[in-house]
Amino acid sequence: MIRFSPFRHVACAAALAFAPPAFAAPATSQPVVQEAPLRAHLAFLADDLLEGRGTGQRGGAIAVRYLETQAAAIGLKPANGNSYRQAVRMVGEKTLPGSSLSFDVGGKTLAPQFGADTVFANANGNTETNVDAPVVFVGYGIHAEDEHWNDFAGVDVKGKLLVAMVNDPQPTGAEPNRFGGKSLTWYGRWIYKFEEAVRQGAAGILLIHTTPSASYAWSVPQNSFTHEQFHLAGVAGNALQGWLTEDMARALFSAAGKDLDALRAQAEVRGFKPVELGATVHAHVKSAVRTAEEFNVAGIVPGTDPTLRDQAVIYSAHWDHLGIDPNNVKPDHIWNGAIDNASGAAALLAMAQAAVAHPARRTQVFLWPCAEEQGLIGSQGYVANPLWPLAKTAADLNLDSMNFVGPTRDIGVQGSERSSLRASAERVAGSMGLKIAPPVPDLGGAYFRADHFSFAKAGVPAFNVGSAVFSGDGSFEFVHDQRGSHDKMIAFTKRYHQVTDEYDPAWDLSGMVQQAQFTLNLGYAVANAAAMPVWRPNDAFARVKR
Repeated sequence: MIRFSPFRHVACAAALAFAPPAFAAPATSQPVVQEAPLRAHLAFLADDLLEGRGTGQRGGAIAVRYLETQAAAIGLKPANGNSYRQAVRMVGEKTLPGSSLSFDVGGKTLAPQFGADTVFANANGNTETNVDAPVVFVGYGIHAEDEHWNDFAGVDVKGKLLVAMVNDPQPTGAEPNRFGGKSLTWYGRWIYKFEEAVRQGAAGILLIHTTPSASYAWSVPQNSFTHEQFHLAGVAGNALQGWLTEDMARALFSAAGKDLDALRAQAEVRGFKPVELGATVHAHVKSAVRTAEEFNVAGIVPGTDPTLRDQAVIYSAHWDHLGIDPNNVKPDHIWNGAIDNASGAAALLAMAQAAVAHPARRTQVFLWPCAEEQGLIGSQGYVANPLWPLAKTAADLNLDSMNFVGPTRDIGVQGSERSSLRASAERVAGSMGLKIAPPVPDLGGAYFRADHFSFAKAGVPAFNVGSAVFSGDGSFEFVHDQRGSHDKMIAFTKRYHQVTDEYDPAWDLSGMVQQAQFTLNLGYAVANAAAMPVWRPNDAFARVKR
């Protein structure tokens, strides 16, 4: 594990700065993002001292205190009256030893092992939860009127355990664009499926994991569910929710006399009906339950235009990661989250430092949401109780898991095509001598996995500024050593949500500075424009009312 003194590192950050990045910087009258403060903030936020910035943990409290003090030092104005903090109340639940899950099926009992075969938790706030319910396969577990699709048609699933696939129905020759074509839609995300199970009145839901359909390995839900799970206080949740490995699902379906692959094929066809498995689940979930108060951190640079300053552009980057497991006796049990997302949080501080001396016509809000790793809870909390009216919020530009490899000739703006932000992004990229990275199918549903999505659901044009690299295809065009740089990016996917996502002083942060500068330039383009961005008329989120 890399260990260093954060204070020594902050002091010498400027000395570690690399040569100026190979891209066109803005004119000197415009704000310029500096590498030295970005590197110093990144090194500190990812240090062991912050214990992985866990939600409801001491390290998270340190991160919040650091962000608000840095915001004050930079010169940002508090966004919440006299405070930089916005409280977000949530309920935390952690599945305890002694919890069990089994299936009575085909005259025998299957008992999946927690961690190896299944992971599960409750989201109902109870310390003891028992679920005894029939099991039903519901295909993709989707009810989407806009797609004329209902996986629950004809069967009452109230009080039953749902078993569903992740992802969404795949395109066909007859319907090449259904559910976004090759791209994953919101309906394919695990969060949507958990929420839909609640709406259907189900006893709970278990998702069948495969790496291709989820876009990440079993270790990701495994790590998440061995940590405390959080949800917004006051929001109804499932008594049982979690995942099954594909091997465990096959064993369950086989014992029920069903062919999993055949049922998967049936679920691809419009008009699919839920299939009763003739199995009963018995789950006993023992949970450590607590109410926690976490904090979004937000500061503003007031606008200068007498009329437009009542409108705002938001830049966002979540500060949290997976924290520390106090019951883990391994030498390294800190999920430092250097790239995910100390990088974005640090970049936002560096951007704010550049922005305070150069106010725009509209107000600029710098927002660090909490609990993103718990399901975008902090940004959901902000949208539910916005510090700036959503109707007067022009856009949210989000940063998450940034480029630590080196400068590029292009910039990723996937998701911007949903609104007029795409045209603005193209103009800004051109002014910086950058190309727009070619679009790639959003196989992992990246648009729905970061904090900007909370704003999009509320009708605010929003996207995550970055690269398709982090979806695993490595499509950025690097200025130096394309093959080696590509390989470094791809290698990061093995560190994603692992304890090995640690800061490395050898990182070339010129690409991260470039990404931050583009985001800030785009924000200024929006903040100084005559009109606010608008959604494309046929986009799903254009119909959302704020």
